Amino acid sequence: MTDIERQKLQDAFRQKDWNEIQTHDSWSIFKVMSEMVEGYETLAKIGPCVSIFGSARTAPGKEMYKLAVDVAYKLTQKGFGVITGGGPGIMEAGNKGASAAGGVSVGLNIELPFEQNANPYIDRDKLINFNYFFVRKVMFMRYSQAYVVMPGGFGTLDEMFEAITLVQTNKLINFPIILMGKDFWGGLVEWIRNTMLKAGNISSKDLDIFHLVDTSDEVVSIVEDFYKKYAIKPNF
Repeated sequence: MTDIERQKLQDAFRQKDWNEIQTHDSWSIFKVMSEMVEGYETLAKIGPCVSIFGSARTAPGKEMYKLAVDVAYKLTQKGFGVITGGGPGIMEAGNKGASAAGGVSVGLNIELPFEQNANPYIDRDKLINFNYFFVRKVMFMRYSQAYVVMPGGFGTLDEMFEAITLVQTNKLINFPIILMGKDFWGGLVEWIRNTMLKAGNISSKDLDIFHLVDTSDEVVSIVEDFYKKYAIKPNF
């Protein structure tokens, strides 16, 4: 643990007086509100979009980077915009594909001490910077009509399971949730089936909430089939 981390830990457990609570905790409500308002006002007009989640550490030239570009490009050609976390890696690839196809390219950037700087493929009027992860996640869930989950780390898992949980609990319409990369996600899916399901912690129907695929054409097909089924069309 570094000195900075140790100091933060000590500050977290230190008893605060009322003035400190008013200054920090209470005023943080207004910072959260400002991020919510900016997100709602910016994203309410973007039209139907697909969120693409994935690792910030995937370098250009890697197979999954190329695949994310291709997925975003093809979805944009079908009339959907693309929303990403706004950073490098898979996020950059998603915005790059959308931009190359001339479509809507949205970036929900998060302010971090490492890894995260906004990529250059985001529409300038559709780049939003967030300080709070939970506010950013609200925007992903509220303004996406499908979710494509590329290989990633803890952040990607967080976003994926948020979407799955909201669909499972009927807090979100059962928009397509598509996991890309059978080799990468297959082990997790098997664990869900063989451990969580067997333990009775989920229902068998919960396994139908998401899809597991390998190709960009499969992604486009799943999204298109969903919207044809419900007679909904992108309105760009």
